[in-house]
Amino acid sequence: MPYRLTVALICLAASGAIQAEAPAGDTGKEINGVCAACHGEFGQGGKRGEYPRIAGQRAAYLKDQLKSFRARKRINLPMYPYTQERELSDADIEAVSEYLAAIELPTKWPEFKDSDDALTRLAATEKVMIIPRAEGDLQNGKTLYQKECAACHAKDGRGRGKFPMLIGQYTNYLMKQAEAYIKGERPHDEEGTVGILNRLKAQDIQDILAYLTSIQNPDGQ
Repeated sequence: MPYRLTVALICLAASGAIQAEAPAGDTGKEINGVCAACHGEFGQGGKRGEYPRIAGQRAAYLKDQLKSFRARKRINLPMYPYTQERELSDADIEAVSEYLAAIELPTKWPEFKDSDDALTRLAATEKVMIIPRAEGDLQNGKTLYQKECAACHAKDGRGRGKFPMLIGQYTNYLMKQAEAYIKGERPHDEEGTVGILNRLKAQDIQDILAYLTSIQNPDGQ
């Protein structure tokens, strides 16, 4: 893994002229080749949320978090060598964030034609991202979400500005982050919202997460 990382980043920095001419999407895709080891080829995450989904995430949020990792404002040891020791530049962060933000992961199984071969079917299904429904009181979760969370994360859970998209994210990951906020292990991104999660009961948080899984696909499929 260190060898792959070194090669990838040396290739990016080897020629200023080549870098300047390369389309941003190509640069982002190349950098994502390193990220894919944990977050998946399509940014879909892995290990049931140990590694979060980053595909389709808001670009402003990804940029902010990568810079926080690099500056060690947000402590995450697995991310340290990728952002600091290898010195991801602002341009690299911009490129990979925009690339990942543009990836769309379907929430429905695709329909195939009889002529589609096995490879085509496999490639299409690998990008499908369906988060299992979480248990909880959906009405309570909706009420609390719209009251406490929607102002930053949007009514549909797709985020706003630098505030992340929540729908389509692993429930286990979201719960882990909520616990980190409550314990003070991760600073909340908006000072004015500090303490919101601390005011909620554990079941209320579970209800919010259940609600988020219920709106990832409006028709429920």
